[in-house]
Parts: sequence; structure tokens; C-alpha cells
Amino acid sequence: MSIVRERLSPAESRAAALDAARRLLIEQGPQAVTLKAVAAEIGKTHANLLHHFGSAAGLQAELVRTMAEQVTRAIVDTVERARHGEADPREIVDRTFDAFGKQGAGALAAWMILSGNRDALNPILESIRALVNQLSVSHEEHHVPESTLWLVLAALGDSLLGDSIADALGLPRDAARDLASRTLKAQIAAHHPEAQAGKRAKP
Repeated sequence: MSIVRERLSPAESRAAALDAARRLLIEQGPQAVTLKAVAAEIGKTHANLLHHFGSAAGLQAELVRTMAEQVTRAIVDTVERARHGEADPREIVDRTFDAFGKQGAGALAAWMILSGNRDALNPILESIRALVNQLSVSHEEHHVPESTLWLVLAALGDSLLGDSIADALGLPRDAARDLASRTLKAQIAAHHPEAQAGKRAKP
């Protein structure tokens, strides 16, 4: 399937390529995210995408960066609402787990690393650092880096081995999400008691 428009600006071409790469990642897995496959999806040449991204690894790294930035923006918004009792911590957990699982970021990062691209996690790490910095602004919250660490590691591990481990232990598939939600809820309650008070005050 290719897009209808034949003439796109450089920015539009990059955006279309990343959208197509995301579809291929979700539908076929990380090994399908190649310059040739993405070019075919959007009706462009291999050389055109080579100009924009430099290589398949460059395209994959840009895809990881875009996905990481999108999910961290969503997490910041959800965390701020959770601090005021306006969002359930489960929403934070689901957004993080979905990014690595359903949206394929975990499989893509793991595949890139195993393929020899040791810098594959850099875009994710940069977004995580930015996430922690944003969440810590105006808050003396030393727990934010630690909370982010265990949540990201849990989401990454679940995306790669969650099915097998849950099945081996006889646990529901969402057991890791449930555990992460309870832990995060307890942390938010400990550091933001006003959020729980706000929830109790609601009719």
C-alpha cells in the first residue's frame, strides 16, 4: 500500500516514512523495518529514504526516538494529572507497557542491539532523561528516577518475555501491569497525599 500523493516536502516524506515504519513494526516485527520496505509503502525510492535517514539503522533509530518522545509526553501529562488525583496510576503503567509492547519499541530496541547497533537505546535513554527532568521540575522528588527505572525495565522485560513468564508461573497476562500499578499508586500516595484526598473528596 502506498500513499496517494506523489510530491511531498522533505518533512512530509520523513513523517510518512516513520508512519509506514511504525505500521510495519506493529504488523510484521522489527526485521520488516527496512528502507526498501518503507519506500515501497510510501511510493518512494530506496535512494530517497537513504538521503533522509542514511541507513536502515538510522531509520530505526529515528523511529525509536519518535516513539519514545511521544510516549514520554503522554506520561508527563498523565503523571501531572495523577499527582492531583485526576488520573489513575494504571494509565501511566499502561502507556509505558503499551509503548514497549503493543507499539513494538521493546522488540525493535532488542533487535537493533542484537544486530550490532549498540547505540540503539540512545533515543530511548535521552527521552527517559528528559522525562525524569520534567517530572522533577518544581518537585523535590528523589523517587522519580528510581520509579522511572523500574517501570521502564518492567515494561521492556514484559514486552519481550511477559507472555512466557506469566504462563510459566500460572499468572494472568496482565499480572506485571497490576503489580506495577499497585507499586506506583503507593509511591504517588506516599509523596502526594493531596492526590488521594482529592479522590476521596469527589462525589
